[in-house]
Amino acid sequence: MFTSKFPEMGTTIFSEMSQLANTVGAVNLSQGFPDYSPDPILFECVAQAMKSGYNQYAPMPGMPALRNAVAEKYTQVFLKQHGNSTDVIPPNADTEITITPGGTVALYTAIATVVKPGDEVIIFSPAYDSYGPAVIANGGVPVYAHLLFPNYMPDWDEVHALTTSRTVLIIINTPHNPTGTVWDAAQYTALEEYCNKHNVNVLSDEVYELITFDGVRHISVLSIPGLRHRAFVVTSFGKTFHITGWKIGVCIAPSHLTAEFRKVHQFLTFSVNTPMQVGLANYMLNAETYLGLSEFFQRKRDYFRGLIGSTRFTVLPCKGTYFQLLGYANVSDETDVNFAKRLTTEHGVAAIPLSPFIPGNVSQPVLRFCFAKENSTLELAAEKLARV
Repeated sequence: MFTSKFPEMGTTIFSEMSQLANTVGAVNLSQGFPDYSPDPILFECVAQAMKSGYNQYAPMPGMPALRNAVAEKYTQVFLKQHGNSTDVIPPNADTEITITPGGTVALYTAIATVVKPGDEVIIFSPAYDSYGPAVIANGGVPVYAHLLFPNYMPDWDEVHALTTSRTVLIIINTPHNPTGTVWDAAQYTALEEYCNKHNVNVLSDEVYELITFDGVRHISVLSIPGLRHRAFVVTSFGKTFHITGWKIGVCIAPSHLTAEFRKVHQFLTFSVNTPMQVGLANYMLNAETYLGLSEFFQRKRDYFRGLIGSTRFTVLPCKGTYFQLLGYANVSDETDVNFAKRLTTEHGVAAIPLSPFIPGNVSQPVLRFCFAKENSTLELAAEKLARV
């Protein structure tokens, strides 16, 4: 007899809200994808790769040119952030970088690499909704630590108390989806102390690494020598280059962890779209294609926040990602899921409630809005929100 691994699981809230938005014709600020076109030069790079014959299987770890481009990206970012510090070393393209079919697959593969039946994994909640199911699918046990409203920062005393001899991994996400928080150096010091005390590996979801605001900078686990040797770092080209539908991601880890990661990767997916890898590699030869991303999205964030000033919604802090949390306590006392659905059907704006990111679906009076949209889209959404 077949027994489901996920008997209570249904469709994700992202699919549900996007489908509802499409059904009623609402402005869709729910799922995190841009509604504007990527750079046409990137399209030309991919087309040229196809014409040049890059149409067969790529090497299992990824095309060397793209892995080199990723290593160079970290060289550029680390130089910009840390100068010529000898403590900060970019990843090795051959032994530490693996290209994957999207960031979510990279996350799953890293979890499958580490987690055995009965192992426990610390996950901070609210959490991106793929973490827990990936742990369960590999026989592990998700153990949730709370990021408390409204600051959404860890309580390290709680994290230590939740840790047992079966804890093998802690998953962090900064800049954080869905809350927009960004960890500072003190949080990484606490993480390093925690990992050293309990001998726990780290899975760091850094897909929004290049999108931070107000002078706040993202600190990569790769830049911390005391953590790097025990960490998997996941990033994605989708968020960086506005190509979420291409589903190309990266996992970076020290060579001993990468060797184990690739053992799973080779049987999970083996290789990733070849011409897109080559096209991305050529496109990234110009570092300006990614170094200016924070400024681009800060303009989007600030524009959207300015528009929200004419509504009854409350703007919460947002230091990174392309999501803005808005409080609705002044508008309704409904649960976040019910209010999100009514906002979509009656007022024509789709957003994401936070409770699906929280074990037990605990409702909080906030919704997540994606501002990676054309200004005209944001203006129409704000016009509708002003009438709520």
